[in-house]
Amino acid sequence: MNKETISQIKARLQTITDATDPYLQTIRDDSRKGVQTAIQQFEHRLARQKEAEEAFKKRFKYEKYYWENGCQYIAGMDEVGRGPLAGPVVTCAVILNADFDLIGVTDSKQLTRHERENLYLRIVDEAVEVSIAVNDAPVIDQMNIYAATQDAMIRAVNCLHHRPDHLIVDAVPLTIDIPQTTLIKGDQKSISVAAASIVAKEYRDHLMRDYDYVYPGYGFAQNMGYGTKEHLAGLEKMGATPIHRRSFNPVPKYLN
Repeated sequence: MNKETISQIKARLQTITDATDPYLQTIRDDSRKGVQTAIQQFEHRLARQKEAEEAFKKRFKYEKYYWENGCQYIAGMDEVGRGPLAGPVVTCAVILNADFDLIGVTDSKQLTRHERENLYLRIVDEAVEVSIAVNDAPVIDQMNIYAATQDAMIRAVNCLHHRPDHLIVDAVPLTIDIPQTTLIKGDQKSISVAAASIVAKEYRDHLMRDYDYVYPGYGFAQNMGYGTKEHLAGLEKMGATPIHRRSFNPVPKYLN
């Protein structure tokens, strides 16, 4: 009979990544309910891991296609902050290589804050290059949000040291002399775009948390500038701040 405790078995299973590992055969006949439950949990974890790996490979199909057709540098692009009443729009371009293997990279909206923070650091560390460009509220008011987003995206590309051979852009076509693929919900279809969405969101979220200290009472650290109940209450009580978008309703009602 296996003399290991159930806790020891669980700990050992956490270190195993292969369903053919010989250790599994030594514990499958262990009749203890806790052991059998641990085996089931292990198999479930492996199945989830395999699904995640397959999904990751599928979301790398655009990059793989362009690499195989002679492109060396492919930049995925995304933006964060088109909808809020306050704060900037942040755009990001990310160039990855074929060895990039962070399978947790997906649409930033599907990740927790902790997951995004960890992935942000690893993306910045492991990417070939990352470029960020920002347009603040006055520029958004002057240009309109769509044009301001395009402008920031183009600047993010032009600031890259590695000139991309192809762009994969989330939803916003760009007037730039580089071939591009525009995808609806691109952060769910391309790893490069998903990586850009994570970096852009983390960068903007940190900015908005800083703005919360500068302009307390609007809840910027929680709502990131979106028109939540707390945010609207702050506008009603204190009026608009310099980071509010004057061209976005209902902000004009609260200008001092």
